[in-house]
Amino acid sequence: MKIIIPHPSENSVSLMRRAGYIFQRAENGEQSFIRPLARAGYPRFHAYVKTENGDFLVNFHLDQKRETYGEDTRHHGEYANEGPLREESAHLLRMFGPNARIA
Repeated sequence: MKIIIPHPSENSVSLMRRAGYIFQRAENGEQSFIRPLARAGYPRFHAYVKTENGDFLVNFHLDQKRETYGEDTRHHGEYANEGPLREESAHLLRMFGPNARIA
């Protein structure tokens, strides 16, 4: 799922914190944030934020469990606009204000 926030009035870290997300790291022009749904850390919402032409682009998905690597590499993420992701997109649109929209 992707959300566009046109010309936000605050920085991405404070905006995502208000939405309940925790900053993880920044690399390659993107910032990574998570919002765990359980004490164990998974499932969790995982969002990447980058700035483009003064807008924030928020790309998020649901990690059901920790990724596994090896011969049968899997990410275990959900990306479709249904169920928990639909609810989270509604939550984020409320938090980001009336100008935010799904891309």
